[in-house]
Amino acid sequence: MTRAAEETWRSRIRGCLLGGAIGDALGGPVEFESGRSIVAAHPDRLRTFVSGSAGWPPGTITDDTQMTLFTVEGLIRAGVRTDRGIGFTVAVVHHAYDRWLDTQTLSAPSGERDGWLVDEQWLYARRAPGNTCLSALTGARKGNTRIDQFGAQAENDSKGCGGVMRVAPFGLLPAKWFDRDWVFDSAANAAGYTHGHPTGKLASGALAVIIREICEGAELHTALDTAAAVLAQRPGHEETSTALAAARQLAATAPGHGPVTVEQLGGGWVAEEALAIGVYAALAYPAPEQFLDALALAVTHSGDSDSTGAIAGNILGALHGETALPAELVFTVEGRPVILQLADDFALEFTQPTRLHGDYGPHTAWSTRYPGW
Repeated sequence: MTRAAEETWRSRIRGCLLGGAIGDALGGPVEFESGRSIVAAHPDRLRTFVSGSAGWPPGTITDDTQMTLFTVEGLIRAGVRTDRGIGFTVAVVHHAYDRWLDTQTLSAPSGERDGWLVDEQWLYARRAPGNTCLSALTGARKGNTRIDQFGAQAENDSKGCGGVMRVAPFGLLPAKWFDRDWVFDSAANAAGYTHGHPTGKLASGALAVIIREICEGAELHTALDTAAAVLAQRPGHEETSTALAAARQLAATAPGHGPVTVEQLGGGWVAEEALAIGVYAALAYPAPEQFLDALALAVTHSGDSDSTGAIAGNILGALHGETALPAELVFTVEGRPVILQLADDFALEFTQPTRLHGDYGPHTAWSTRYPGW
């Protein structure tokens, strides 16, 4: 990359990850409320962090962001693992999700895990994690848990949004090394570690390609066109393709944007609906100065508000970069230092790895921070 291109890409990485966290934290407290009740309490739609019935402080992230952070960490560690002379192994991300499972089953770090992210005490909190994620990852622990035991697809028929809400980081990988089909299929496989239904996987692949094309400089409609074309080549794409087409049609023709319109796309509890709502919100308010308008639209409905907010934030954060994020939410969102450190470490791993690690040197603290498995 040229220096200017790398700076733009870094801003997109930060924008995508932090934007997703903001959307997640905005929608988390109202996830199980009706659109009508949200509007009654927030006539201008939900535009500020609030505390919910669970008693979480305003700005609290949910499992959506937790798992996204472990996706980032897993991708970095997969990069380090290539020092062994083997290819980039997506199953390392499955291993990262197994570390996330510790944060949901233990009250504090056990001291038995390597790397740094699993030692962050603030992550040891249950924020309404999906039962499918918990059961699939618990099942994968049976028997030998060495890294070569990871990578198998979940044996269930779930297409819940727990896969698509965490895979945006696949789209942030540099296009120089990771082509479009690889990004789609790898994100789909990563979603499949917990969600076995084809639609749960294909919606995840589509989101990753949307993010990838945006990071390559495509406008949002062009990115959606490309993702739709890649998606259409996969068997079983019809549900996701139909949902994306409906989102685009609604954004272009709906007389007004609000909960009633959003709910024409569903509740976001399943993968294709969550993706469609996130895309619809981004299309409804595509300008950088409309970032908060888009997030408010994405979370103000009767459905899975944190996941739809996170997806909209991922898309628009990648599109506009970190400077477009609403400052009043950025400075209070939970975990911002860790989110930004992972964003910067991700950029370092995929631009300057030879200055950080290698099979024959250099030997820095990087491989302790990110062991290659």
